[in-house]
Amino acid sequence: MIPPKSFTLPFLILSSLYFLFGCSPNEGTQANKPLRQASDSAQELRRDTQGRPNILFILVDDLGKEWVSCYGADNIETPNVDQLAATGMQFSNAYVMPQCTPTRLSFLTGQYPYRHGWVNHWDVPRWGGGCHYDWNRNPCISMVMKEAGYKSAIAGKWQITDFRVQPEAMTEIGFDDYCMWTGGEGGNPPSDERYWDPYIHTKEGSKIWEGAYGETVFADFLIEFMKKHKDEPMFLYYPMVLTHTPLVTTPDETDVVSDLDKHKAMVRYTDKLLGKLVQALDDLKIRDNTIIVWTTDNGTTGQITGHTNGRAVKGAKAEPTEPGLCVPFIVNSPGRVPQGVKTDALVDVTDLLPTFADLGGGKLQKGYTYDGKSFADLILGKSEDSQRPWILGMGGRNEAKLTDDGVENAFVFRDRVIREKRYKLYVGTNKKPEKLFDVLADPAEANNLISSNDPDAVAALARMSAIIPSFPARDNDPIYTPNPDQPWDVEITAKSEVWKK
Repeated sequence: MIPPKSFTLPFLILSSLYFLFGCSPNEGTQANKPLRQASDSAQELRRDTQGRPNILFILVDDLGKEWVSCYGADNIETPNVDQLAATGMQFSNAYVMPQCTPTRLSFLTGQYPYRHGWVNHWDVPRWGGGCHYDWNRNPCISMVMKEAGYKSAIAGKWQITDFRVQPEAMTEIGFDDYCMWTGGEGGNPPSDERYWDPYIHTKEGSKIWEGAYGETVFADFLIEFMKKHKDEPMFLYYPMVLTHTPLVTTPDETDVVSDLDKHKAMVRYTDKLLGKLVQALDDLKIRDNTIIVWTTDNGTTGQITGHTNGRAVKGAKAEPTEPGLCVPFIVNSPGRVPQGVKTDALVDVTDLLPTFADLGGGKLQKGYTYDGKSFADLILGKSEDSQRPWILGMGGRNEAKLTDDGVENAFVFRDRVIREKRYKLYVGTNKKPEKLFDVLADPAEANNLISSNDPDAVAALARMSAIIPSFPARDNDPIYTPNPDQPWDVEITAKSEVWKK
């Protein structure tokens, strides 16, 4: 068993966490508990589900605002996303982490990477090493929704479990059904395919779906699940494989050749499938009772440049700049969410777990500390702002290693950014402020205000610097009980702790 690396914070710092995050000093420890603790009694789990909204959470892979026309993209049209925004709530200040794994674990756990431990990327089916997302030792949104009485399904990309080792993982984690790209499995070349002839894992096992296009399979699967459970509250998680590389053709545009044209085709197909899902909700007459959250896991790949409001924006995946972290984020439900609203409220990916729990009448699992804050009142029109004075982005890059004590991150304290509505502070690995930007006046982050005498900038620096001591002294590594050794596991390449930066 790999123990979490614990630390102790003075009571005053914990008290400041209460102010900043809304969690009390007694509400869990800084490292996750060894075992998940369920609600107190079975009776609590059987809650009345009448009137609860369905939740459809769509997480697009690798797509920045510069490729969404309602956010000002100049060289593409995304009509279905635009319609979702026009008839719902469009956020301008929504943060994720700058790379896939830290974002996805932050959604699942409601925790920042420094707490859940997936600070750096670790591709579980490809690299193994016994590492996996361990839902018995970490919070889990699907279990929260299951205990609230929801029927749940997931389709698309997971990549934090090796289905050869844990074939029933998705049902064990709380999903009633699933249809997943396996991720590239070490020693199994067909598994690299997520688009044409995809390698997909279902309850029947893993296999190549010859002649199929993976993203179409996933969307159709979710629609069939909706049909079966339309009279029950549903939690649907759709982590899309689009628009991640490799850049490929789509069923609608099979003759595109250049990388840019393939990317555009993939964005258009992403938009089309959103329209298909919305139409299915309409056809099933459950649209008004379904809350759709549409966002992305990080910015666009760096090999693609888009244009927003006349300004060229290079893809910034894995970067802490705004195009890498501040993503399109839209919430829509004609029967519940105010329409035509554009908000500058601060939210980030950790907020989704407590928000979905609020919307569905769920309870957070005991024994954990959560970093997220519910914004349910905001999207239901009961509040004009979120509970957030600031949001955070951190993590990414393939710099984790398998050590003699398990998978570890490259950093003792990873660099990060703190964002208010106007100002953004970069914090270095030395826990010191490094850069300050007015992102409203300077979206390209060209003018560092760290030494500015401007009163607003000076006040912002003092205000945001005061947040730094509330962070744990060191980041956790992934928290898991190791799976058995496998032939495809990567080799141990570092001695625990010694190699860290």
